[in-house]
Amino acid sequence: MKISTEKNPVRNPRKEQEKALWIVTAIIVLNGIGMTIVFPLFPFLVGLYLPELQVAIGLNALVSVYAFCEFFSAPVFGALSDHFGRKPILILSLAGSVIGYLMLGLGGALWVLFLGRIIDGLTAGNISTLFACVADNTGPEERAKWYGYIGGAMGIGMMIGPAIGGLLGIGSITLPFYVTAGITFISILLVYFFLPESLAPEKRTQHFSTESFNAFVHIKDIFLVKEAAFLLVLGGFFYIGLSLYQFNAGIFLKDVFAWGPAFIGAILSLIGICDIVTRVVLLPLLLKNFNERSIAISGLCGMAIGLALLFASAFNTSVILLIAAVIFIALGEGLFDPSYNARLSQSVSEDRQGQLQGANQSLQAAYHVIVPLISAAIYIYSHSALFAIAALFMLLTLVLFLKLTAPATFVSETAKNES
Repeated sequence: MKISTEKNPVRNPRKEQEKALWIVTAIIVLNGIGMTIVFPLFPFLVGLYLPELQVAIGLNALVSVYAFCEFFSAPVFGALSDHFGRKPILILSLAGSVIGYLMLGLGGALWVLFLGRIIDGLTAGNISTLFACVADNTGPEERAKWYGYIGGAMGIGMMIGPAIGGLLGIGSITLPFYVTAGITFISILLVYFFLPESLAPEKRTQHFSTESFNAFVHIKDIFLVKEAAFLLVLGGFFYIGLSLYQFNAGIFLKDVFAWGPAFIGAILSLIGICDIVTRVVLLPLLLKNFNERSIAISGLCGMAIGLALLFASAFNTSVILLIAAVIFIALGEGLFDPSYNARLSQSVSEDRQGQLQGANQSLQAAYHVIVPLISAAIYIYSHSALFAIAALFMLLTLVLFLKLTAPATFVSETAKNES
């Protein structure tokens, strides 16, 4: 009689990786819900401490101070995740968000609100770490699909969150901030109990010093990698153009189309639906028949066409023209953004994914500080000019993207040393 010596079932690394990816996707949904629950309530929260005429100033200051802190913290948290692993840094970052939201709920004074946003901003490394987790658990050929999934997951969360926040805010302005803290704490539990560590010890960066806490060192190190630097510059054109559109679409509809909150909300919902369908359904289907480069090019062309149509709608306030514009923009963003992030992740080795994603998140935070200030000045001069400039940025992105060659193959520093 043959006796089996197998005590444990055979591990299936691929299934474990897929499980980890779905857990990351769930965390992204919770992040999206948590972040956007409080969006409708911020003006009212700030209004508790400032006169009506100063609420807009206080609100923009809260947004800017968070983005300013995020600029410095994101590269550091990304690099630390390359050294210590993804889980502990992700938990630390989420814990900072819990504290930040609790302070917003407790309030009591305006400085408490700012302190809450500063703490949240200084620990803002969860998005870059989650993106690094995706890179750890996927091969280059499937990253675009999974980046599409997590983009769609964020979109789902961002559609659910404001509705919950609006309902909760009817009874109490501060309650949604406590709820958001609770949702973020659930994310911590998911990470601690269910998310496996995706970066093996042998793949981590070995060097660690006081310079590891210097954001500029990490950004400089990434820009020393030729392809990563080129892609980040290319991405800068794209995200600046996208931000010009995102920060001003609502006020454009109010001023040019004379729409109220209901109609503007309906258009924003349409954008969200198109974005989710593109990332979750259309992109995976296209990846079966076309390469990422072709899909990304199509996405940029769609963005440029949509922004041009939005520019034209200022002179011909046709609802059909407007709907065509936002559909082209949503489809274009949904096709290009995941393809871009997949290509960006291939520009450095496995042990630098956190540093790369942190630098990328940091630069996007910088755009969120600068672009609103510049776009406000342009908008005063011309409501429509912003979208013409945004379309030009998309065409410049397309020109740069066409210059890209096949991605290089990178070997981690640890592997180099071992060899």
